[in-house]
Amino acid sequence: MKYQLFSYKTPGGVRSGIRVGAAHFDLSKAAFVDHRPKLVDAGIDDVIATWDEMSRELTQLVAKLRSEPAMFAGTALNDGALQLAAPLQHPGTIYAAGANYRDHVEAMGRASGRKLVLDPKAEGIPPWHFIKGGRGNLSAHRGKVAYPARTERLDWEAELAVVIGREAFGVRASEALDHVAGYMCANDLSARDIFVRSKVDPASPFHYDWVSHKCFSGSCPLGPVFTPAAHAGDPEALDIKLWLNGELRQDSNTRNHLYGVAEQISFLSERIALMPGDILLTGTPAGVGMESGTFLQRGDVMKVWIEGLGELETQIV
Repeated sequence: MKYQLFSYKTPGGVRSGIRVGAAHFDLSKAAFVDHRPKLVDAGIDDVIATWDEMSRELTQLVAKLRSEPAMFAGTALNDGALQLAAPLQHPGTIYAAGANYRDHVEAMGRASGRKLVLDPKAEGIPPWHFIKGGRGNLSAHRGKVAYPARTERLDWEAELAVVIGREAFGVRASEALDHVAGYMCANDLSARDIFVRSKVDPASPFHYDWVSHKCFSGSCPLGPVFTPAAHAGDPEALDIKLWLNGELRQDSNTRNHLYGVAEQISFLSERIALMPGDILLTGTPAGVGMESGTFLQRGDVMKVWIEGLGELETQIV
């Protein structure tokens, strides 16, 4: 039975929940009722840290929630009143893939007036990634992200987020998905005009500023929920869309990845161990603002939807 995990805000702090079908439950309270001490007071980060063990506990809990719903009546939540937090509160490293959809590469090439390699894998070029940063970058479903300072070209990027659930070091692509705990929607917000330091010689290695470009408060909306890999389907066959103020701007499918999720995990793990709680943003399809010269303004609302994973809403304020 499919289930999803989420974090939600209360006056006493952030708590964890579990969604089964259309019903929402407080995870700690449900675990207490079902005598599962390992899940009592466990945040989503704690669950991911020992995913192999915790996923078995969760599967058994979900079976009980389905078979004996009256037993858990006191643990149910009013989904209409829920204020979600980012599913992970203390993520590990957030890796992000650059230029990983052919249609996006084509559109960015036209926008920049440069001829870009459209099939780097065929030419033996490996994938490449940058690091997004940690907790300070997080934003939740229906989060309000403050327009960052020193930029006038704030952009959106709908992406599939992959959560590592088992240490991965030197893994083959054929084994890589065994190290995935699950998936979320993500929006890789980007300050395009801070990427290049205009007063620095273009030939200088200090001409580019990836930190300012990709890392600022709220620059990594995640959610709305965490979907275990077993319930997410094929990560290379998911529809992905983004609407800006109700207008569809990105419309693609993860089958258009230049490098699949497994390939990216394998490549990263050649150099560094990926740890439970690490997150991989897997690239964005065509339709970002940079391609048309259209950028975000205060008051704009974006909605990222990925098949089976939900819809993640973000407002710029």
